[in-house]
Amino acid sequence: MNSKFTLLFALLFCFQIQSQETKKQFPNDFVGIYKGELKYETPNGIATIPMEFHLKKADTTKTYDYWLVYDGKPREYSLIILNEKRGTCKVDENNGIVLPARYYENTLYSWFEVGGNKLTSRLQFEGDTLFFEIIFSALKNKTTTGGTSKEIPKVYGYPISSVQKAVLKKTD
Repeated sequence: MNSKFTLLFALLFCFQIQSQETKKQFPNDFVGIYKGELKYETPNGIATIPMEFHLKKADTTKTYDYWLVYDGKPREYSLIILNEKRGTCKVDENNGIVLPARYYENTLYSWFEVGGNKLTSRLQFEGDTLFFEIIFSALKNKTTTGGTSKEIPKVYGYPISSVQKAVLKKTD
């Protein structure tokens, strides 16, 4: 009986440690510089370039430096936390463009439209690794199906035209 109690205690202790690890505070627990390679589609196939993601506390409360660096060329944005409990925030490109974003379970999501394309971005934090992904769909390729009755609504589809993916490792 004593060994069963010890095993149960050990399992509960492991679950407690695991649940503590998943309850990270965004964005403070993810501040740092992440580096790796971005893979993306081109008309000639798959290309790869160096990529970095920088997340640093800025001088203003609830504002963070949010930089994407592609092939050594930085894009310096700001991440502004609107409501920590709800996970709402915005990415300010510091040029008049401000994109809504939502943080949920270690992942920052954004969905927007630009230049005739719908884009969704996903930044998923796991330990010291950041999984970065952007998916493109050209609006001109939108499909429409359904809509034949009240029970079958009209549904719009957006075929994926391009995918960008990176696995970035925290360096500091």
